[in-house]
Amino acid sequence: MKKQTYLKMLILLLSLFIIIGCGSSIARQDVMERLSTNKKPIIRWGVKADTNLFGFYNLSEGEIQGFDIDIAKALTEIMTDGKAEAQFVEVNSKTRIPLLKNGNIDGIIATMTITEERLEQVDFSDIYFDAGQSLLTPKTTDITGVDSLTNAHTILAIKGSTSAQNIRDLAPQVNVLEFENYSEGFVALQSGQGDALTTDNAILLGLAAQADGYKLAGENFTDEPYGIAVNKGQEEFLKSLNEALTEIKSNGTYDQIYDKWFAEVLEGSES
Repeated sequence: MKKQTYLKMLILLLSLFIIIGCGSSIARQDVMERLSTNKKPIIRWGVKADTNLFGFYNLSEGEIQGFDIDIAKALTEIMTDGKAEAQFVEVNSKTRIPLLKNGNIDGIIATMTITEERLEQVDFSDIYFDAGQSLLTPKTTDITGVDSLTNAHTILAIKGSTSAQNIRDLAPQVNVLEFENYSEGFVALQSGQGDALTTDNAILLGLAAQADGYKLAGENFTDEPYGIAVNKGQEEFLKSLNEALTEIKSNGTYDQIYDKWFAEVLEGSES
């Protein structure tokens, strides 16, 4: 019995080493070389599927849609002269970097703020969206901005996000409750578990568009520039990505995608 147990443990350990080794090998592959040599090249993008306007799952059409998805498609088209397919893998704030580091995805375009801490793990493209942190509250709230928060307020945030740390730094007196994703956080706000939900303003506008009676309270209180993350060592892929990003901004494609997703909701927020 002991020999059988040892044998099973040995087999399990060998299997784990093989899996880890394969993952490391995939992660080390040069993405641009793979795209140029494969007959059916694919760029695998990590995207959100719970973030209205940016990346959300459209049940009626059976696919993830949004600003990030359309930008990724436009970049894929330019980077590969239309030869590659853009594939989308659902990620969240906790899984996106591990999936990238292990080679499961080639890039992260998922409302990801460029920070010094993250730059130690990944490389970022040029800024593709200028965002800033804000507060989403019921329209009946007494909250007028981050400066009006007191120890009587409970603020809802998302696990693993820079927004959760920012609110703790800027308003250490408040109670912070963290949730797995934006949908859970918004439901918690609607059910009265907190006084405000905090994250980037563009994401909050997407949530506000889903239900009446909510607003952004006050001005943005941080700068949260979004970048597209790629693995360390993928310099050619990053260069191509930045060149494509510059092109879609100069040829009008970026503006068309921006207006498609944000023009109507921005007009509604000002009324």
